[in-house]
Amino acid sequence: MSGARLTRRTFLAAGAALAAPYVVPSSVLGALAPSNRITLGCIGTGNQGVNDMRGFLQNEDAQVLAVCDVNTASYGYKTAEQFLGREPARGIVDSFYAGRSPTGRYRGCGAYTDFRDVLARPDIDAVVIVVPDHWHAVMSVMAARAGKDIYCEKPLSLTVADGRAMVEAVRRTGVVLQVGSHERSKRVTRFACELVRNGRIGRLRRMLAIVGPHNKTAPPGAWAPAPVPEGFDYEMWLGPAPWAPYHPDRCLYNFRFILDYSGGQATNYGAHSLDMAQWGAGREHTAPVEFEDAGSVFPRDGLFDAPTFIHFKARYADGLELECLTRDDNVACRFEGTDGWVETGYKGFFTDPPALKTSVIGPNEIHLYESNDHYRNFLDCVKTRLEPAAPVQVGHRSATVCHLGNIAMLLKRPLRWDPEREEFPGDDEANRMLSRARRAPWHL
Repeated sequence: MSGARLTRRTFLAAGAALAAPYVVPSSVLGALAPSNRITLGCIGTGNQGVNDMRGFLQNEDAQVLAVCDVNTASYGYKTAEQFLGREPARGIVDSFYAGRSPTGRYRGCGAYTDFRDVLARPDIDAVVIVVPDHWHAVMSVMAARAGKDIYCEKPLSLTVADGRAMVEAVRRTGVVLQVGSHERSKRVTRFACELVRNGRIGRLRRMLAIVGPHNKTAPPGAWAPAPVPEGFDYEMWLGPAPWAPYHPDRCLYNFRFILDYSGGQATNYGAHSLDMAQWGAGREHTAPVEFEDAGSVFPRDGLFDAPTFIHFKARYADGLELECLTRDDNVACRFEGTDGWVETGYKGFFTDPPALKTSVIGPNEIHLYESNDHYRNFLDCVKTRLEPAAPVQVGHRSATVCHLGNIAMLLKRPLRWDPEREEFPGDDEANRMLSRARRAPWHL
């Protein structure tokens, strides 16, 4: 980890002042006393990481003290014009607080390559983890052991075993963990699920979870290793994943299309649409008991190996059907009942009969967890120690449905699942796919 060695030495020696506790004065953050502010370290400053960081910056009782990323700065994220990494992120934080300072100056945000340097800071209350999925479990478990509350982007985990380890770590340590399944903090999603829960569409018979297609394309055919860019700690980026030669299409935003690091759009978008299905059906603490491939398509060559066309079916113990399908550059969930249907997602909210849109959920009916701002909800729960809108055990169950769908698509045969024991009964081949080996020295 040559890049990490140099950067860590720089910060531990010459940059020690930035690592020391730094409290933004009231002239910058208003009248709130420092003791009432939640201090944050943002681990992962790419596309979604910077979006989340900006969201937390808008809350006056939150203070971003540190950013961390293995990439110093570069283009190559979700869009061509995005120039991101730890130094651009530090610049955003310093500029934001400078804009609120009477002097117009602020240089209090630390920047790190190694996330352990963030976890070691006693002045940081919580961490925002927005890194490739293969890092989620290791970072979250270590953060929990360090006593840091955690905002971890979806999907919660890379594997079912990783998710279970995260649940147990949160339970043991008592930290708050919010999964970045932000649909749970949207009023229209909550209303759609309340309509279903309260029987407005009759008996729920079937759910369709829609996921979008790949939004990146890898060069087809054979690919050749490339030099690691200056300022990018590739060894640290790989971390617990199997070693592989560097290629620009392997990292940054593109990681999600390679199964060593993610589960493709089944976990990326499915962490929203399948999570909505679980919520609306009231199955947040369980999972279907049967899974089967329904015509998925995987790449035949090239660097990307996650499915380009997702299609699997599942069935709950009571017969409720669930289908997940790539369609229409959309992320949505459609609930079909004996008396109508409800669909909510990125392209809007639709019902049949149309009058369902103006239906009122009465005071004595089922009302779901109310949150209208996912970041605000996390901060409030850090203060109150109450459960957030997307707690770890719910995120684990939703991610599990995504993972099991991927396993069924990979194996191309029907699978039986035991949600209580979290195993495929009598199926050694499928059970081996519930966990992954990790490269040393990373472990749980």
